[in-house]
Formats: sequence, C-alpha cells, structure tokens
Amino acid sequence: MKDCRKAFTSRLLETAREDKDIIAVTTDARGSVTLGDFSKELPAQFVECGIAEQDAVGISAGLAHSGKKEFCCGPACFYVARSLEQMKVDLAYSKMPVTVVGVSGGFAYGALGATHHSMHDIAVLRCFPGMSIFIPSDAAVTERLTTLLADYPKPAYMRVGRGAVPEIYGEGLEFEIGRAIVAREGADLTIAATGEAVAHAIEAAGNLAAEGINATVLDYSCIVPFDSATLRKYALASGKVLTVEEHSRWGGLGAIIAEELGEEPVAVRVLGVPDENAPHGTSAQIAHYFGLDAEGIAASAKDFLKK
Repeated sequence: MKDCRKAFTSRLLETAREDKDIIAVTTDARGSVTLGDFSKELPAQFVECGIAEQDAVGISAGLAHSGKKEFCCGPACFYVARSLEQMKVDLAYSKMPVTVVGVSGGFAYGALGATHHSMHDIAVLRCFPGMSIFIPSDAAVTERLTTLLADYPKPAYMRVGRGAVPEIYGEGLEFEIGRAIVAREGADLTIAATGEAVAHAIEAAGNLAAEGINATVLDYSCIVPFDSATLRKYALASGKVLTVEEHSRWGGLGAIIAEELGEEPVAVRVLGVPDENAPHGTSAQIAHYFGLDAEGIAASAKDFLKK
C-alpha cells in the first residue's frame, strides 16, 4: 500500500533536483499535497500562494510562459471549481504547459462532505480543448506520470487520492500517455476503470474468476487523450463493458466510453455516483455505499451478464 500523493511529491523532488526549471506552486496545501520536503530543500523552486487557487493558476501560467515547468498543487475540489475559469482561459485556451495536481479527489475527503468532494472534474475539463486528464491507479503509475509531465508540452490535470492504495504494478511498468493499461484479460466481460477504482475492479475480476467468469480489466489512468483502439478491441470481443469510476455517472469515463461505442453492438453499464451528494464517511464506506468497491462491482457484473 502506498499513497499516490506521496509518490508524486517524492518523484517531483527527485526530478526537480536535476531540473531547476521545475516549480511547485501551492495554495496553503503543502501538508495536504505532502510538499513539506520539497519546500524545505528547494525553496527557490517553490511558490506559496495562500488560499488563492485562481491566483495560483494565473501565476503558474505566467511562469510557464517564461519557460518554467509548473506543477500547481492543491485540493482537487477547489481547483476544478473555484479556479475553473483560470484553468479554461489561462491554461487550456492559452495553451500553457502547466500540470494542475488535484489531491484528495473524488470522495477522498470523506467525512468533510459534498463541499470537499470532486465528482465533476472529468466532465468539465474534457470540454476544454487541449486539456489532458490523468487519474493514476497506483504509485507506480503516478511516479511515471510525474516524470513524463515534467516535459509535457500541454496543459494537464492529474487527480490523486489521499490514502494509501494497493500497489498494482512494479518497477517494470510500461505506461504511455494516450494508452490504456490492460491489467487483466478475460473473454466474458470488459471492465474499464480509472483511479483508485482500478484496484477494486481487479479484485472484483479475481472474485468473478473464482465463479467461472473471466473479465478483462482496462486501466484508464490516462483519460484524455483517450485510447479508443484498446477499448474497441476488448469491447467488441466481449460485447459488454462495465465502467467504474469515483465520479458522477454523467460526463466521466463511463460517458466517454458510451460515446465511443454508441454505434457498436456493445452494451455499456456505468458505475459511478448517481444524482445525489455522497454521504459523510470514510472513502471505503462511501465506495461500498455506491457499489464501487470489489463486492459491488462483482455484483453489478453478474447482474449485467444476466441481461
């Protein structure tokens, strides 16, 4: 088990030691992001904006325009709400190569409630031309993404959770921007997941296999640009796709997949957060409540296969 946010800051510090153009910008969130070591060791490459997300995005855009490599970091719920206009205009429209890192995304803030949950980030940001979207599934993917994003020529958004998640992949991970990871293969069903839901999907697939149901699990740690080719390969072979995400059922990964397969003979079922605010509780409790843990995914898969 390893925190994706700690994997991000560890790799960022390692990379920034060698590349003095890398700048970390935050909004009174060095503790939440785990940027403490970075700010102490590389103070000249660290900008603290206070609780001012709009300013942070604008400052990051200006620094990027000056040739710096920006990672603008803080709670996902604020960056994809309070500073949404700046992400749209200063980054996407202006084509500034800034990576906004939203920590504690989805319902990771748990007991703080709907004001601190971010269930709309994929839906909103994928409408901004040129904006890339990443929700890494484990620490290894997060580390690899951080390395790639240091020299990424486009604006990007990377969402990570808050707590430790299972380590799915080892050091030999082959991850490319624009490609889904085939985490498991099976002929009966295709399960497409993103972020922390990937580990739950893999566990669910293992439980289904014990009952004679073999499922492919596609890890969409990279959502935009979207890997349509891999989806179509497995979706057309199995005929059914179950999508899983810590996001609203509308506008997220499930919606993208439904749009991609709209003219194909493939059934799609979307698992996500319905039209309601998530209850207060731990991430695990909320995932169970919405059927987004391994137990819920397996139950939905078996019901889906009966249709």
